[in-house]
Amino acid sequence: MRLVGITQPTFFKGEADAITLLLEGGLDLLHIRKPGSLSEDIASLLLDIPSYLYPQIVIHDHFDLIDSFPLKGIHLNRRNPIRPLICEGSVSRSCHSIEELSHIKNIDYCFLSPIFDSISKEGYSSAFSKEELVDASCKGIINSKVYALGGVTPKNIPLLQKLGFGGAAVLGYLWKNATLQTLQYRITVLKNSIR
Repeated sequence: MRLVGITQPTFFKGEADAITLLLEGGLDLLHIRKPGSLSEDIASLLLDIPSYLYPQIVIHDHFDLIDSFPLKGIHLNRRNPIRPLICEGSVSRSCHSIEELSHIKNIDYCFLSPIFDSISKEGYSSAFSKEELVDASCKGIINSKVYALGGVTPKNIPLLQKLGFGGAAVLGYLWKNATLQTLQYRITVLKNSIR
């Protein structure tokens, strides 16, 4: 199971250090998701991250930055739903229903959310019953290309593995009241929860 981190939507002091710590500490990938950000702000953040970590970074906006930075790839979403004609690297996508998963083609992986009640978004509740997830798993709709997002914590990772998710994406668990010390602890606990 792959472990993916997603940035907070806003920039903060020391963010590049935090991202470096997470990627060196065991995250497989980090998604930079900064809705409403400027291209130069994302570029500035990337310049503060060691370049050897670029192959583990995916961006949600300003896909043209792939031409300047050797990143892992891009992530399609409601803001940016169209894959660029020329796209080097991986392509992932956000999905919010089981039906949507059934129609996804030509991507490397996708996020299905919200699986559990969100930690980072107040009132953003799980969209799926356990029965729906089990059914989708049995039908092979949930597979190694589907990553769970929404309320993911070390406690529920064993269930996600049992359901056949190929990865878990974390946002709220990582960043809520985070310091460099708590981030280091949280990434260690997440890695240890994967069997």
